[in-house]
Amino acid sequence: MKVLLLKDVYKLGRAGDVKKVADGYGRNFLLPQGMALLATAGALKQSEKIRTDATKKRATLNNEMGSVAEVFKGLAIGFAAKAGETGKLYGSITAQDVAVALKNKTGVEIKRQQIDLQPIRTLGEHKAHIRLTMDLIPEIKVVIYREGEVNPVEEAAKVETPAVEA
Repeated sequence: MKVLLLKDVYKLGRAGDVKKVADGYGRNFLLPQGMALLATAGALKQSEKIRTDATKKRATLNNEMGSVAEVFKGLAIGFAAKAGETGKLYGSITAQDVAVALKNKTGVEIKRQQIDLQPIRTLGEHKAHIRLTMDLIPEIKVVIYREGEVNPVEEAAKVETPAVEA
């Protein structure tokens, strides 16, 4: 099935693009959600207008989200977790855990679906990408350390900002 995208769709395309998708995906998800139209001759005539409108909307959104992206850029969050001798966690750290930690640390609420991260099951440093818009995808560092040890993220922050003696 060929569809004309009305909105940017993650991992599919930008608004105004004509894409070939599986029948079920188009019929059951894209069309009911208002993300696409069937690619008929009449709809294809509108594609250029849809593309220009979406470009303007995307630029506005990128300007608004730029400050949020700066907050997240280079951010590191730490999690204490129980782990075995080999460094394998007894549970896992998920995108939901990262979303809650980001809200607590920065005050900015991010949906778990916006965080590209497979569940973390080992100790160490891991990278996570936050999809704010199609163009703004800041990367954060997720540090998992053994319960009872010192948080390496807080230690690094103390070293970077030494206390001023008066």
